[in-house]
Amino acid sequence: MLEWDQLLNTDRQRESLGKSLPHRNEFDKDYERIIYSSSLRRLQDKAQVFPLQNNDFIRTRLTHSLEVASLGRSLAWNIGSWLIEEGIFENFYRAKELASLVEVSCLVHDLGNPPFGHYGEDIIRKWFENWFDKDSFIIAQERFGELNEQQKNDFMYFEGNSQAIRILSKLQFLNDPFGANFTYGTLATLMKYPWASNDENVIKKGKKKFGYFYAENDLFEKISEKVGIGKCRHPATFILEAADDIAYLTADIEDAVKKGVFNWEEEYLKIKEKFSDKYDSAFKNLEEYRQQAIKNKVPNKSLIDVQNFKVSIQGIMIFAVVECFKSNYDQIMSGSFKGDLLTHSSAKELADELRNLAFKYVYPNKEVLTLELVGDRVLSDLLSLFVEAVTNVNKLESSKTKHEKLVHIISENFRHIQRFSNEGKLEVDFSELTLYNRLLLVTDFISGMTDGYAVNLHQELLGIKLP
Repeated sequence: MLEWDQLLNTDRQRESLGKSLPHRNEFDKDYERIIYSSSLRRLQDKAQVFPLQNNDFIRTRLTHSLEVASLGRSLAWNIGSWLIEEGIFENFYRAKELASLVEVSCLVHDLGNPPFGHYGEDIIRKWFENWFDKDSFIIAQERFGELNEQQKNDFMYFEGNSQAIRILSKLQFLNDPFGANFTYGTLATLMKYPWASNDENVIKKGKKKFGYFYAENDLFEKISEKVGIGKCRHPATFILEAADDIAYLTADIEDAVKKGVFNWEEEYLKIKEKFSDKYDSAFKNLEEYRQQAIKNKVPNKSLIDVQNFKVSIQGIMIFAVVECFKSNYDQIMSGSFKGDLLTHSSAKELADELRNLAFKYVYPNKEVLTLELVGDRVLSDLLSLFVEAVTNVNKLESSKTKHEKLVHIISENFRHIQRFSNEGKLEVDFSELTLYNRLLLVTDFISGMTDGYAVNLHQELLGIKLP
């Protein structure tokens, strides 16, 4: 059985130097550490669904993350209050810790996503899968050492979630090799798939989802020991996932209506006919809002209608998720609960309806597909250029050759992180980097790019435009 005393673990890789205040727990400190970071700011130019938007209404990864954090905090407070009532949490402060833990985890849950949304992950996976079959990979292994199964899988199944762990524990560089130095409790919550890329969950069960890279093996062992999760999901992870689901299921549709992707009135009437009996009160309120909008002759009526719909439906799903957590609490704490809270909740059919609507109209939208194809070309070309560079440069004492110039373009912070040994000492020369670390250097750099930066750098390196 999982234990909350361990699950809410506040230890860090390096002991925190900040002073503790009565109202400010360690998960609040995590929030304050990351809210000012460049890693979080980059999310403002990473696509949620529609890439490279000039319209400031449409959501980016940053605005999506802020909304998920808000929903997650509400879910956690509801669940925390129930845990107090049940005598599982001893006081308000324990519930506050849970709410703070979920909020910060939600805020950073997409931190490791590459440019061009989830399609960016697919592009990276496909590129490496192809490259591992080429002669250039064989030559690179001869020069810099072979990759083991887990190392190869890290790239063939590249995961934004694993990259987020890497950013928070190493890449968000300040003074040492511990990154933002987040608590083990937060890192465990972020780890949606607490196993490695060569685990049987990936190889035998075909999930192709994993929680950490080979480079973070030791960190995972420490997290698992400190938080006591083993290969079980942290209970707060289920809350994070539900908040993410509720946010994107409603917001992606709202963004699509704003862009005129489909006729909201027609689809709303279908949803109303199907669910008005089950959610009578909610749809009565929605009808009142719709009539009020007509009476007041509001502009953009469809957008106002879908926004009211979003708020009502989110309320239904929040209630359903909280009840699902309560009714499945024992299974969640024993690590035997499978799937996600929303799918097992009373709002499953409603969630499925919204998901089907997005798959029908939003994700196949011509603009989305066209810009994803742009992303495919951009990321594939950048991977080809930089992987070729890091596998053809031994020392970095000069920047005379094309490959040396390209390696020098890679963020100095990322190159600096690779200089730390396993003991945390700054003593590794670029010439000593293994093939695995050279490839990590490239994926760290490219996955950290914003959509706009990736496009601009691609155009500059291909000579389409001047720097």
